[in-house]
Amino acid sequence: MQKLLNWVDERLPVIDAWNKHVGKYYAPKNFNFWYFFGSLAMLVLVNQLVTGIWLTMSYNPSGEGAFASVEYIMRDVEWGWLLRYLHSTGASAFFVVVYLHMFRGLMYGSYQKPRELIWIFGMLIYLVLMAEAFMGYLLPWGQMSYWGAQVIVNLFGAIPVIGEDLSLWIRGDYLISGITLNRFFALHVVALPIVLLALVVLHILALHEVGSNNPDGIDIKKNKDENGIPKDGIPFHPYYSVHDLLGVAVFFFIFFIVVFFFPEMGGLFLEKPNFEPANNLKTPAHIAPVWYFTPFYAMLRAVTVDLFGLDAKFWGVVVMGAAIAILFVLPWLDRSPVRSIRYKGWLSKIALAIFVISFVVLGYLGIVPATEGRTAVAQVLTALYFAYFILMPFYTRMEKTKPVPERVTG
Repeated sequence: MQKLLNWVDERLPVIDAWNKHVGKYYAPKNFNFWYFFGSLAMLVLVNQLVTGIWLTMSYNPSGEGAFASVEYIMRDVEWGWLLRYLHSTGASAFFVVVYLHMFRGLMYGSYQKPRELIWIFGMLIYLVLMAEAFMGYLLPWGQMSYWGAQVIVNLFGAIPVIGEDLSLWIRGDYLISGITLNRFFALHVVALPIVLLALVVLHILALHEVGSNNPDGIDIKKNKDENGIPKDGIPFHPYYSVHDLLGVAVFFFIFFIVVFFFPEMGGLFLEKPNFEPANNLKTPAHIAPVWYFTPFYAMLRAVTVDLFGLDAKFWGVVVMGAAIAILFVLPWLDRSPVRSIRYKGWLSKIALAIFVISFVVLGYLGIVPATEGRTAVAQVLTALYFAYFILMPFYTRMEKTKPVPERVTG
């Protein structure tokens, strides 16, 4: 076996790659609960890929057969119901894990120099993940899939000059139809997963090049022993590879409770109208995207004023796009001399708390039907969401910070 490994390693540096990225990759020794979610995101990605491959074996990507094939998977394919629920629950679990992973980055300043590229790759992953989820949302070909896709694609029609042509190009038809389903299927199972996997690899490579951040926001590479090993670092394997098994066990416990007992999650994960075949003559009483898109949907609906000769729908799309785009420039907005929320001032702590509350409440407002009062609340919360980023260069520079220790505190 050793001779075989040596033969392979001479031609493909497997052992060197293992040592660089796992065995001899030194991570800070003070990782806490929040650092589980990076490895959990990888776990859920594997679940989505494996279950997705098996689902495509029995799925019919056509307007006539898509809904029936999903029913066939659920009722007649051996363990098909489990595969479908693992995939549908995994989609929501993916966003739960990613949102918590992003929140950890906000708390501990994981986007600050020299980790700007890691953050940008992470945001690109988030963007592709949203596209992947949207494409997959149409595939069950139920009522909410059909009308949700109709609403989202029609938003592109609000773009001046090219909007209608762009919507037509995305749909491939004048209405959401079988050709739309077929092209979304191709993007969902082939194109976007390839892009997603490439971005995940780049995200990890960029991370291992500059090293992992930690709750103290201290660069452990600046404090090494005589052998060049960080004094506050430990090898990722076996310490964190075994440590992460605890997070995996807890995650699986919660995940499978949802899969076996609450796969629809009261209509949040699988909406009730989606158990009816798509019907372009019957509009659901209330159309809303899946829960992980609802904060941005609430921002879109919060814009009700026409400006500069362009209608509110267009400006809603602009606000929704800007809410995602502004995340990309976060590394250059934070002017604080410290990374971690532990050592930042009270202004940063209050701002982050308001931002999180605003995002969560916007998520709720995006689920429920719009009223005059809810729209007013969404407008205030949208302003607070953007204020967190726009005012960041000022409050991070003016606040008083705590002294950062030279070594990690555990």
